[in-house]
Amino acid sequence: MDAVRVALLREVLAGTEWPAATRRFAGTLRSSVVPQGGGLLLVGTEEYEPWHLAAHLVDEAAWSGQPELTPTLVRHRVRPGDPAQLAVGLGRLQAARRGETLLVVAPTRPDAGLLERVHDARRAGATVLALDGGDAEVHGLAHEALAVSDRVDEVDIDTVQHLVSAAAGENVVPAARGRRRLRDRLSRLADQLTSPPPARW
Repeated sequence: MDAVRVALLREVLAGTEWPAATRRFAGTLRSSVVPQGGGLLLVGTEEYEPWHLAAHLVDEAAWSGQPELTPTLVRHRVRPGDPAQLAVGLGRLQAARRGETLLVVAPTRPDAGLLERVHDARRAGATVLALDGGDAEVHGLAHEALAVSDRVDEVDIDTVQHLVSAAAGENVVPAARGRRRLRDRLSRLADQLTSPPPARW
């Protein structure tokens, strides 16, 4: 999702908790991985693999100049012949250590096996973050969690992932020579174009 669409989405959600909540969560993610030089592991449930979030984070890492945001997608099922970026299985969670960050995306309750692996990663010193449906056990394992309800009046987890990934690449040190990134300028322009005109008295 490009900067203009993200800005429009934030405008639609203005007045709700989501713009601030997703920026706060993204800030936690960024502050967890950037000082460590990376080490971001991304895992979903057996039924839901967060492909899109992985792709958006790769894009944000490139656009923001923060390669540390590039995740390793950990998959429940790895097939022979899968390319390297899709060939990391759940065994990788057993190797998680201090300095690494595990982001769990779980719209529904994860199975016991995944919860056990997440627990082991946390015990080994990894930072655990969660985007989930509000499961108490997931929240109990996470250092920071953002719950996404499946109620009709709320946003869905895919929309929240767009907002989190976009925010993760924001608020970075400006590029050399003090010039703003084109992406930041586009986002600012979109915010100006979509804001209501000033009141005239």
